[in-house]
Formats: sequence, C-alpha cells, structure tokens
Amino acid sequence: MSDGDTPGSVLRELVAEAVDGDGGALLDGDSDLAERGDDPGPAARIPALVGAGNSVVGVVPHADTALARRLLGSDDGGDGDSKGVDAEGGRTIRLVFTGRAANRLTGPSGAVIRSILADHGVEAYRHSGDSRIGVLLVGDRAGVGLFDERGLAALLWSDAPAVREWAADTCRRYLSAAEPV
Repeated sequence: MSDGDTPGSVLRELVAEAVDGDGGALLDGDSDLAERGDDPGPAARIPALVGAGNSVVGVVPHADTALARRLLGSDDGGDGDSKGVDAEGGRTIRLVFTGRAANRLTGPSGAVIRSILADHGVEAYRHSGDSRIGVLLVGDRAGVGLFDERGLAALLWSDAPAVREWAADTCRRYLSAAEPV
C-alpha cells in the first residue's frame, strides 16, 4: 500500500482483483464501503450486515472486544434491541478464526472466549494461517473487511453475485482447512 492509498481503496482493489480481475462487479452500484473515520465507521456497520440473514459464515483474522460485542449483538452503547448474532431463530453461525484471532482462542483467555461463542451459538474453528482480510457471508450479502494493526480499517459489503460467490469460496476454503475448537 502506498502512502496515498486509503484502506478503502486498497480493499476495493483487492476484492476487485479477487472477484474478476478488473473490478467490474464492484463498479455496478452493488457495493458500499466504510472506512475508519467515516460516520458511521466500518465496525458500526457490522450489526446491520450480520442482522440481515439467518446464515452467517465468516473468516475472522482479528478479534477485539468492541468488534466482538458488535458482531454478537451485545454492544453496550446500543438501545437493547440489537440484531446481532445469536443462536435463536434457527441461525447457522460458523466462524473461522485465523491469525491473531485464532491465537486468542488458544491463549490465556481462550476458554472464556470459546464459552462466549458457544453461548451465542457460534460454531468456532481455528485456522493456522494468517490474513489481513476478513470475510462474512450473510444470506445473499458478502462483507469483506481490511484489518491493520489498529483493527478494522475498512469494510466493503455487496449484493453482487460475483462478490458473494468469491466470499463463499473463500469461506469454504478456510473452513475446509480449519479445525473445530
């Protein structure tokens, strides 16, 4: 990434290259983007993204407390009517933790984290690799996040079939190489 590139432009370019090599699927109006510093920022967009479907599958490379609260629908700043991830309503939730997030599952606080995930009905898996990109597949929508040393820097979400297909393939690839925790 050059000094002039924003996390959002880097993320859009990475997804465009992964999807079709020329970015066409991302230029047709079927995607949105939020970067750190936007109002609302990328982490604040996650509850609406996750609350949109009955099936959530994802690859999570970085897990911090604030992001986990938003993902699991227990953000203390909310109105108490969160639509985060839970086991109620027949949801299927599978998350593959890789990189720093996977290390947290087996580190000193791993037992507590695994218990919280289980309480929320999350099937958790550990992948031994590493990635700066996180992927969420929620129903017919895909979310792709770019992480840096400070956390979630940008989030792109899209209903474009090509992006969804790429996200599904990515999730399947990580899931097949992961182990349950």
